Amino acid sequence: MSLTLTSQVIVTSKIEETIMLLEALKSNERIIKIVEEDKAFSVDDAKEVIAKAYMASEETTVIILAAKVFSPVVQNKLLKVIEEPPKNKVFILITQSKSTILDTIRSRLPIVVLSEEREEEELGLDVKQLSLSTVYTFIQDHKRTNAKEMSVIIERISKEAMTSGMYNLDEKTLSLFSDCYVALDMGSPPQFVLNTLLLKLLARKKR
Repeated sequence: MSLTLTSQVIVTSKIEETIMLLEALKSNERIIKIVEEDKAFSVDDAKEVIAKAYMASEETTVIILAAKVFSPVVQNKLLKVIEEPPKNKVFILITQSKSTILDTIRSRLPIVVLSEEREEEELGLDVKQLSLSTVYTFIQDHKRTNAKEMSVIIERISKEAMTSGMYNLDEKTLSLFSDCYVALDMGSPPQFVLNTLLLKLLARKKR
């Protein structure tokens, strides 16, 4: 899929590479980058985006926002400027996880998922059929999983839970997915984060 300098959400694990490809498309545009590749996009980052968006400019300004995850709080803070962008402003959000993008953002920006040739390992958990025993076994299997690997597992579980139709997923539960990434970034024990997510999902399982 070819990239364009238009307002959109790009989902990819290759954040730095994608930014380079977007910069290569530049002709007369001005590009501003606010990047948090190894952690979550912060509220202060969002304030910087808004300040830069309202700077007067006759040329088209492409504002690239890139981070592993955008929390619901940050997305809601950005919503107004994305909904009613100032003149000549384009917003491109780049993130690793489609599942954490709120419906309010999805309804305003097209989502482009960059296909990356990567065989996914077997998760080892049937997310559609969670039970206390399968959750317990899975948590035991991942006692020593590090934060980076756990963030991939969390994303897989989140995606499968959302597509399975087996869970009552309200906005609070959906925000739990992105909260897990933030918790891992802030140094919470990976097993604790996994445990919290799976038990909350179990509680939201349709009877």
